[in-house]
Amino acid sequence: MTLKTKDKTALVFGATGLVGSELTKLLLSNDHYDRVKIFVRKHTGIQHPKLVEVVNSLDHPDEVSTEIKGDDLFCCLGTTREKAGSREAFEWVDLQLPLKIADIALKNEVRKFLVVSSIGAKPNSRNFYLRTKGNMEQGILAMNFENICIVRPSILLGQRKERRLGEEAGKIMVRIFSFMFNGPLKKYKGIQAETVARAMIRLANTVNKRVILESHKLQDTGNQL
Repeated sequence: MTLKTKDKTALVFGATGLVGSELTKLLLSNDHYDRVKIFVRKHTGIQHPKLVEVVNSLDHPDEVSTEIKGDDLFCCLGTTREKAGSREAFEWVDLQLPLKIADIALKNEVRKFLVVSSIGAKPNSRNFYLRTKGNMEQGILAMNFENICIVRPSILLGQRKERRLGEEAGKIMVRIFSFMFNGPLKKYKGIQAETVARAMIRLANTVNKRVILESHKLQDTGNQL
């Protein structure tokens, strides 16, 4: 069931990343939202009457706490250990920062929190990346939002602004062996970042309480928008 609510404010963190940039474009053209507020480290250069840019390093999210007000918050933050430079820096971006933002948003009465996680995320995983994502999910789910949507895409397909060599190699393998991703392996098939973004917008405008969507379900949901 799709909500009829319009004139909403969307809040986007990670708006310059692979999913976040696609999400921002789609939100700006979506009739449910009359305001799209993105939190970025520097101006994007995007010109649109709906767009509001909040420029901040996000090292101290409390500094922009009064700006984290709206209806649907989309958290698309994510990095790699290589780019972050250390485990601690990676955990800040992928675990601590989303939880701090969520805490501020909850206090500001944001109703819905949607966040990009990863397929295979588990708090007890032996894999550091998946364990970090799992701990982030657990922290978000412990919060008293009216609605929470966690999306777990498989390897993301699309053109990033920066190169991630390991990810690029993974994309090539996914394309070569895509015919193998059927049945139980279907959820591991690569997914376009735009499809993930479309699915998130549909989830934001659908009546639900707490949803965790694996990659193959994201594919189906994203194709419905």
